[in-house]
Amino acid sequence: MAVRSLTFRTSLWFSLLALGVFLVMGLFILASVQHHFGEQDRDALAGKLELIARILHPLPDQPLASDSRRILEAALVGHHDLSVQILTGDGVPFLHSGEALFPMSMLHDAAPWETGQVARVLTWSASGESFRGVAVRLAGAASSRTSGWIVALAVDTRHHTDFISAFGRELALIGAGGLLLMAVLGWLVTRRGFRPVLEMAQVAEGISAQQLDKRLAPAIMPAELQPLARAFNGMLDRLGDSLQRLSGFSSDLAHELRTPVNNLMTQTQVCLSKPRDVNEYREVLYSNLEEFERLGRMIGDMLFLAKADHGLVVPERSPVNVRAEIEALYEFYDALAAEKQLVLSVEGEGQTSGDALMLRRAFSNLLSNALRHADLGSMVKVSLVPSADRLAVLVCNTGDTVSMEHLPRLFDRFYRVDASRQRQDEGAGLGLAITRSIIQAHGGEVTVTSSARQTCFRVELPVAVHGSQIVWSVQP
Repeated sequence: MAVRSLTFRTSLWFSLLALGVFLVMGLFILASVQHHFGEQDRDALAGKLELIARILHPLPDQPLASDSRRILEAALVGHHDLSVQILTGDGVPFLHSGEALFPMSMLHDAAPWETGQVARVLTWSASGESFRGVAVRLAGAASSRTSGWIVALAVDTRHHTDFISAFGRELALIGAGGLLLMAVLGWLVTRRGFRPVLEMAQVAEGISAQQLDKRLAPAIMPAELQPLARAFNGMLDRLGDSLQRLSGFSSDLAHELRTPVNNLMTQTQVCLSKPRDVNEYREVLYSNLEEFERLGRMIGDMLFLAKADHGLVVPERSPVNVRAEIEALYEFYDALAAEKQLVLSVEGEGQTSGDALMLRRAFSNLLSNALRHADLGSMVKVSLVPSADRLAVLVCNTGDTVSMEHLPRLFDRFYRVDASRQRQDEGAGLGLAITRSIIQAHGGEVTVTSSARQTCFRVELPVAVHGSQIVWSVQP
């Protein structure tokens, strides 16, 4: 089944709602007109009944007086749609005017009536025509030999019916024309209302990896579409930033892989340029082995980060004494610290839950970074600050301050603050990225601050939980 456009569906629903409104209004108008005609007939019947009652009441003792009949006939002149039938109390016809055939049951059931009362109006059909009328019994004069009068009045409602039928047809034609006009206008207005959506679609069609600079203008859009426009622009900003980082990452990766590959190719070409003895070949192989190891570490780190990006790094949960891990790393870096005359310090106690080897690797990357950038003769300090449910580990060193624009990107892969600096002393540039992936896999977060020649990495981890007991302690 073909999917209709939003413009078509919106204009269709608008037209259906208009049709419903027109139908309700048409039925209400017709009912009002019919009610008006009914009230008009009731008023006319009431007026004629009052007139006939005034003429009949003052009659002399002779009920068949020609004067009263003549007065009644004169009063009915010109009322072609009015029918009147008057009988004496004992059923003798006195006067009949008009074409209406009054039902015998109506005359027989005529109720007593006095001036000022409201007579019951009846409707009936006879010979294909419709009538609306009343039948009442009037009391006779005190000296009358009759028991009163039976008066029946009726109006022909044919002209009312004809008018309502013609009016209904005209109303239907007007409604159909109005509905068609509203459908066309609704389609045009809806199409114009959805124009910002079409503009968004055009912007989206023009987006490519080489062109991400197009943006929507939320200020000139309808209020309902402004959040969508801002979200769309935000998505483009994130895509542009991600694409730029991916491009930079690809370039850095190619550069990092090219260096060891070029070294291997150069050494191999030099080695093959002339015959050499076994020892020279052995030295070349040892040198190549170092490059292969560097490549292996880089590839292993990249695989680890790829798994972390897809949530495949799931650490085993077991209690880890963070202070003990830091002290073990201090022993490992003791020679490097002594070479730079650095003082290693650790304060506080704390435990977390996770994979000890992975956490040791993360803290090792942070300590290696701190030792590499610390000033000669300064201190590298690790502080453990536990709380009720989190353990904060601060790794601080004194050295060159990192500019604010570089801090958010320190954990990016292959990112370097000084682009001109070579990697021989810094490694592949994946250490901080791996650290962040490990900490996030453990449900924690790592941030960095740098000011007044003091750079601090802050790691927050959940504390170790044994049953219902949270284990944390502070050094006395």
